Amino acid sequence: MLLAVFLVALVSVAWSLGSALARPTGDPMSTKLVEWVRDHGGNGFVNRVENWWYTSHPPPTGGLPKGGKLPVAHRAAVAARRPVASSIPVQVLPSAVVPFAKSPLPNEGVWAPAGKTVNGRAAVWETFLRPDPIHTSEVVGAVWMDATRLRAALYNGIQLPGGGPWARPARVAPGDQPGLVAGFNSGFKLDSSLGGYYTEGKMVRPLVDGRASIVIFTDGSTTVGVWGRDVRMGPNIASVRQNLSMLVDGSQNLAAGDPNDTHRWGDTLGGRVFVWRSGVGVDARGNLIYVGGPALNIGTLADVLIRAGAVRAMELDINTAWVSYFTYTGGGAAGPIQGTRLLPNMDRPPDRYLTGNSRDFIALFAR
Repeated sequence: MLLAVFLVALVSVAWSLGSALARPTGDPMSTKLVEWVRDHGGNGFVNRVENWWYTSHPPPTGGLPKGGKLPVAHRAAVAARRPVASSIPVQVLPSAVVPFAKSPLPNEGVWAPAGKTVNGRAAVWETFLRPDPIHTSEVVGAVWMDATRLRAALYNGIQLPGGGPWARPARVAPGDQPGLVAGFNSGFKLDSSLGGYYTEGKMVRPLVDGRASIVIFTDGSTTVGVWGRDVRMGPNIASVRQNLSMLVDGSQNLAAGDPNDTHRWGDTLGGRVFVWRSGVGVDARGNLIYVGGPALNIGTLADVLIRAGAVRAMELDINTAWVSYFTYTGGGAAGPIQGTRLLPNMDRPPDRYLTGNSRDFIALFAR
């Protein structure tokens, strides 16, 4: 009898794991295995293993990036300049980011245009810098996104949030790709995010007052703020994705006092652990700012966001498998669409958001 129960349990586990590994989510097998363990009661175990690994293998200190150079922003070839429509405001670019390293490299912290132009001007600008004065061989990327030229949309992954049917499912459809300018990763899994998820008129998980939220309005404009203080539910709300507590508020680093507060920053890896992290915020004019890269703890992520101009910001996802930012060129009459990673050592391929994707993400389109 016990043997029969054991065999039934074994078959059930094997079927569940096999189904998870075979699911066309676009994730590597190793990532699918880890996610399956998390979803079947092993979240604490995975967290302990990850914490042990990252604390035992910290990023190197000192030195220079590979080749002694920073990455270069990739931009589409620009044809003869078209007149800019008078209804489009004059572009006000952010100030250069003050580097953290004592001996800056050429163009460190200097913004450069990336991806395709919108109404005759670049809508996305990127810069690269070392994340602190110690980890000087590591490079993170910062992105400034012009709110006057871009509209945002939340896309829903196969597994996160799952469900549906969705008007914006797990990839940007071919018919929408000509207008696609950029895309970036969303937040933690919902069980770990300490917050809610709302989109397309569906409350997937109840929104929580006080939680950090990236909010997309029905006109495609976007903000980042505290739910219930900066933004509230109304007919102009298209999507809300919450993740933990605010990381930057009033241009202040809220993680500086206690980066190990798991209630505010989540229990998935300690806030002091240096690992791939990402975050998103808004500047004083309402433009989006994204930061992602390796060798970041919760405090240095906030520091980079602030220096890049964020007045409010939140952490997004972490770990190499989940931190992704892409700009796009081509699409439609301009030829096949091509994605480019923000950082060349980002884990996922540039077509990540053009094929089936396991998790939700933010896509930015030309207005």
